[in-house]
Amino acid sequence: MHSHDHCCGHDHSGHKEHHHHDHSHNHVEEALEILKEAGYKHTNKRQRLVEILNDANRYLSAKQVQELIASEFPQLSYDTIYRNLYTFVQLNILEETELNGEKLFRFRCQAHGHHHHFICEKCGSTKEIDMCPMDFFQDQLEGCEIHSHRFEIFGLCEKCTTKA
Repeated sequence: MHSHDHCCGHDHSGHKEHHHHDHSHNHVEEALEILKEAGYKHTNKRQRLVEILNDANRYLSAKQVQELIASEFPQLSYDTIYRNLYTFVQLNILEETELNGEKLFRFRCQAHGHHHHFICEKCGSTKEIDMCPMDFFQDQLEGCEIHSHRFEIFGLCEKCTTKA
């Protein structure tokens, strides 16, 4: 009689995933779920865009994304890709930054808590910095109401400095 509690069946397979090391597939599903709830219909192209950014795990420009998706969807225009990436940012699926006047996109960090990034200007790889400089500025902004902040460090990662 006990098994009756689990009659919905699908439920526990989802729980197992959570202890799994590879959360990345879940990120894609979560992103697609967010899109669905926001009223965007699921398309293979959108899913592929999400997967590409998830796999890259670094900042990519819309152009780079276009190059990566071209083998499957050669007819997908730069504008369409850019629009979709921008939509993903607004839905909090991606985060964006700007480097040399070009917008770069990456999957929003699911990492624990609040952190910032070092971004390599050459290969786009990122490192998390587990310290927030805001803590230091707080006392200089007494009486201010802070809504958000951005803090990024740009340079060359260790791989790119050795190549230079």
